[in-house]
Amino acid sequence: MSTSPSGKRGRTRWPIAVAAGTALLLSGCGVADSESPGSSADTVRIVLPIEPTTLEACDSTLSSTGVVIRSNVTEPLIERNPTTGELDPLLATSWEATGETDWTFTLRDDVKFHDGTSFTAEAAAFAIDRAVNLDLGCDVEGQMFGDPNLTLTVVDVTTLVVTTESPDPVLPLRLSFIEIGAPTDAGAKVREPVGTGPYSIKEWKTGINIVLALNNDYWGETPAYKSAEYQWRSEGTVRAAMVSGGEADLALSLSADDGAGDLGLSYPNNETVALRFSGDIAPLNDIRVRQAINFAIDRDGITGSLYEGASEPADQLVPPGVVGYNPSIKPWEYDLDRAKQLIAAARADGVPVDDKITIVARSDQFPKIAQMTEVLQEQLGQAGLNIEVKVAETSVGLQYQVRPFILNEGAIAMLIQHGNQAGDASFSVESYMTTGAAMSMFGTSTFDTLLADAAATTGEARQAAFADALAYEKEELVQFAYIARMSGVIGKSPSVDFEPNSLSGDELRLAEITRAGATGSAP
Repeated sequence: MSTSPSGKRGRTRWPIAVAAGTALLLSGCGVADSESPGSSADTVRIVLPIEPTTLEACDSTLSSTGVVIRSNVTEPLIERNPTTGELDPLLATSWEATGETDWTFTLRDDVKFHDGTSFTAEAAAFAIDRAVNLDLGCDVEGQMFGDPNLTLTVVDVTTLVVTTESPDPVLPLRLSFIEIGAPTDAGAKVREPVGTGPYSIKEWKTGINIVLALNNDYWGETPAYKSAEYQWRSEGTVRAAMVSGGEADLALSLSADDGAGDLGLSYPNNETVALRFSGDIAPLNDIRVRQAINFAIDRDGITGSLYEGASEPADQLVPPGVVGYNPSIKPWEYDLDRAKQLIAAARADGVPVDDKITIVARSDQFPKIAQMTEVLQEQLGQAGLNIEVKVAETSVGLQYQVRPFILNEGAIAMLIQHGNQAGDASFSVESYMTTGAAMSMFGTSTFDTLLADAAATTGEARQAAFADALAYEKEELVQFAYIARMSGVIGKSPSVDFEPNSLSGDELRLAEITRAGATGSAP
């Protein structure tokens, strides 16, 4: 069981893909409105690569949504410390397994939503039920829970029992990804949630900015800034220039050559870039073609040249430090001759290897994504494959990435960026590898069984079982072509103090940003 200290919530906390909108490119890189909160020293100014399409709490596992609202506007019951991997109390003060499938949570009794209503066990149950059990298409359901439903029992105002369909040793970790919003229409998503966090949403001017205002009745410690302003620019060089020019305090999702210079902070962001295959559509339904793609990708060239060494070749979907990571798996060797041989063998057996394969990517999902698709198109074309490229805005790209998939355009190699912020392989494999999962295009019953057996274990057995399963995927299925394990770069103005960590690209906690040289919290 985990417990929390009494009193107000301390702010020594460590943080946990997506939206693209239309980036409004203004002349130069100036701030759109000279009267905006950005002119005030009480406002922290953040520039993002894309505009969120929604701030819906149950979609906060999308990076561009979560980076704005997670632990800023809304909060979860508990949260994971990315440094230690431990779970820390937040809206819940304690939790424990009280049965084979039951977990009991004790909640804080001093928290109110921004609209003045009280946070209770009933409100928590509503938010969890809405995110996991209903048919809203919440991203957190596909990413963290899958098909099984949860039974929610409100014992009293501060006690909630969550029951799973089968034993789930990591349920508290799953729940750390559900942001609690005030009860609303259970049958529809909301554009702007009402939460319990240190900030509320003041305004959202579509195409221009989002402004958060300090919640003066916040139950925890007061952050350093009275407000936060988010803008977005699609070009990394423009975002970096806004920081160096004093027009922004933080710029997210930069690359090493965007010009941040000494103002750029590098950090490991746990993100793995890969091609995910539609393995039941020809010619990708032949494992030799999927293997050939892996042999045809020059990972060292991509990471060394395109990203100037700020990334490394990827070998599996999860990074080191995640339970289940298999250190014995190595990246595929670049072997163009071997790729050509596999394609020739498939052709000889009647596989339509000349059929089109489309690489689909979401624009601005990560730095130089368009350039990467061009490099991949060239490299796979050299192996003898017919490759087309489609770079789409996020709202369109998600139709290829998340069920129900677009399936009438032939074989798809979806360029994904996946970050396992939970620290356990189950959160990656359950959404990307099991048959019928939210972001998996094919699998097998044998592999499903391996993954289910691994998920039911704990401790060293869990580590070994998931490591074996990841090795099996590479050897027997080849659902992916893993390309690069990314490093993040955040541009930081000298006027602020902030230390990014592996979660900062998905959850940027405003309470961890302070004025440079400050020794305490703001008023």
